[in-house]
Amino acid sequence: MKIIVLGAGIIGISTAWQLLERGHEVTVVDRQPDAALETSFANAAQISVSYCEPWANRDAPAKLVKWMFRNDAPLLFRPQLDWQQWRWGLQFLSQCNDTAFERNVQQIVALGAYSHVALKEVVRQTGIEYNRLECGIAHYYTDEKSFASAGSAAALMRKFGVDRKVVSRDELLKIEPAFKAFAHRIVGGTYTASDESGDARIFTQELARRCAARGVQFLYNHDVLRLNKEGDAVQSVSVRARSADGPGPKEQLLRGDAVVVACGSYTAPLLRTVGVDLPIYPGKGYSATFKLRKPELAPMVSTIDDEVKCAMSRLGDHLRVAGTIEVGGYNLSLDTPLAKARCQMLADRIEAVLPGVCDTRNEAQGGQPNFWTGLRPATPTNIPYIGRTKVGKLWVNAGHGTLGWTHGAGSGKAVAELISGEQPAMQFGFYGFDAGKRGTAMAQA
Repeated sequence: MKIIVLGAGIIGISTAWQLLERGHEVTVVDRQPDAALETSFANAAQISVSYCEPWANRDAPAKLVKWMFRNDAPLLFRPQLDWQQWRWGLQFLSQCNDTAFERNVQQIVALGAYSHVALKEVVRQTGIEYNRLECGIAHYYTDEKSFASAGSAAALMRKFGVDRKVVSRDELLKIEPAFKAFAHRIVGGTYTASDESGDARIFTQELARRCAARGVQFLYNHDVLRLNKEGDAVQSVSVRARSADGPGPKEQLLRGDAVVVACGSYTAPLLRTVGVDLPIYPGKGYSATFKLRKPELAPMVSTIDDEVKCAMSRLGDHLRVAGTIEVGGYNLSLDTPLAKARCQMLADRIEAVLPGVCDTRNEAQGGQPNFWTGLRPATPTNIPYIGRTKVGKLWVNAGHGTLGWTHGAGSGKAVAELISGEQPAMQFGFYGFDAGKRGTAMAQA
């Protein structure tokens, strides 16, 4: 079949590769000049099968109210005059109970485990190098009450086959000695040896190069203008090349046997133009990438800081730190007071946890901070939409939230299998196939 993939992030490129593996002819369209230049560009770098809890839990509503007045809040809901945001928020609240939480965890872990195997298969096939570290993921706590809840969270993960261990402060420091300077604040932690980390941008771009070498057509610098629906199916996609002076003059019509929409947060508005309405809403996330001043003192184990809800991962001679989610629309600015405060929080935290290890100086101090922001395509459950829509020939692979890198390889493989008439070997509610498995709120979408 001839298949058009819209989006060249980790999800779109993984989809293209897996379709190619199954003998399909593939065209990939993206508005950027290369792959992985939007949401996949500078994420937390974690392949976190074990640390994948949904944002929605029974404690979330009270925390959201408390955090609404904090610029550095881990999860900040910024109300807009936007019906889609409010609908998303109401569905999110419907998931803030123990039953929904456990159901959603089961789905997310299943996809994560499947995806981790798929990623390892691709790496073996291609030999791609991407600053990969197979050192596991640790999670440290600075609050006794929060640490007390770590045991039940670890038990839930073990129920679904994930070996997350609760460890003491001393055990954590043996696993990762880099946090000794911060040891007086740490009360304990958890650790999963099977997780890993690496640079999603490098991986995605290298996989895209291999796709191109095997015949995938890439239309970079092309805007998707519309999906052209005739009858009950999408028959073509209208795209237009960008020029140095702005949009090009001519539209191009792409025809195929199937169209896969993998445009991250921009998937939902595009699908709505043909009557497919999915609750995918952007969560603005931030990251900073710091040059290491003292590489010998930097962590090798990718780690989550529970107090500020940020993750840090070693990427060669740099440290990536990422965190905070802002649910407030499609704004990507780094120049607002709020954005600056959230970026500064990341720098301040790294300096507190790993004093002098990274160059966290701002420009006025002679440093070169490398801050970034991207839109995480979030669903109220944190379960992505993978499958076929009600419109003929139209498929979706989007809504991965903060877990696009973790779930990318498996999501691409799963949708390629479904398009090819195969059944992915995991217990997951695929959209358009097993809607009931997704839970009541999502089944109604």
